[in-house]
Amino acid sequence: MSGLAGLLAGKVEPGVYRWHTELAAADLSESVTGAGWALAQIADVAETKDEVLGAIGTALGFPAHFGRNLDALWDSLRDLSAPTVLLWETWGCAAYADRAGFDKIVQVLRDRAAEISEDRPAFTVLLRGDGPETDLPDLG
Repeated sequence: MSGLAGLLAGKVEPGVYRWHTELAAADLSESVTGAGWALAQIADVAETKDEVLGAIGTALGFPAHFGRNLDALWDSLRDLSAPTVLLWETWGCAAYADRAGFDKIVQVLRDRAAEISEDRPAFTVLLRGDGPETDLPDLG
């Protein structure tokens, strides 16, 4: 089992993945929520580090006092209460506009995806759409 089905079934490790699919949003939502995961989506263009952090905070429903910095991102990601898939449709804009900022944010997302325990449910980010080359694995 591979790809999204494997991820949702716990056969593929959570992480930050490039995801090449034409799966419709409604079908994705049905698959993710049907497996007991929450789905959040970033579809608006965000280029700067501040814009990206704001878009992540909005998508994941972070509190109004979310600080829009990497420490606040880490803390808020650790507070997620359900297994969560974050679908980032416009990631390429941020990666092209501010590669250093993008890489720092992705590292925090990767670190959180690697941290799974009884009180830290699974977390995965799917980067769908065009963007520059990365060292991120593809989700088959």
